[in-house]
Amino acid sequence: MARALFIIDVQNDFTEGGALGVEGGDAVAVGVSRLLASHPERYDHVFASRDWHDGDNDNGGHFAHGTPDFVDSWPVHCVSGTPGAEYDPGLDTSDIDVHVRKGMGEPAYSIFDGITDQGGTVTEALDALEISDVDVVGIATDYCVRASALDALAAGRRVRVLTDLVAGVAPESSAAALDELRAAGAEIVPS
Repeated sequence: MARALFIIDVQNDFTEGGALGVEGGDAVAVGVSRLLASHPERYDHVFASRDWHDGDNDNGGHFAHGTPDFVDSWPVHCVSGTPGAEYDPGLDTSDIDVHVRKGMGEPAYSIFDGITDQGGTVTEALDALEISDVDVVGIATDYCVRASALDALAAGRRVRVLTDLVAGVAPESSAAALDELRAAGAEIVPS
């Protein structure tokens, strides 16, 4: 069986200076690139997700009308085809095998909510590639990293979250997310 790396939403709108930029986002991009360059044999396949929201609607209530609650509704971010939706420039994308777009017209937090560039689901890709183990990195620890890791566990994979390669919205909710993931069976470890 094979091991994959899930790079979750390392996009311009989620790193410093973006519409929903989190502290440490740029460092995650650089750190993931460094990990892949220094340990090319560690992963059989690399998946990367991106929010890829519609620009002409509220994406199922995901974009706030008025003031966002920052739980279910958010400021406009990661609109398909805009610079904010692109990968952070610190992320070397040359090792990514499977690109996943999610949130096209609807709220989507987990990589499993997306569609691969080949038109399939993440579960189909994991099964076809015989992936049993998944390491998860990216943004944001307390939202999309959390949801992706929980769904990977639910899909029967062994999961590790690499704590030095994630960045969250808030320290308290990020710590709670890591505790929840540990309780659900994920390993919470540095890279």
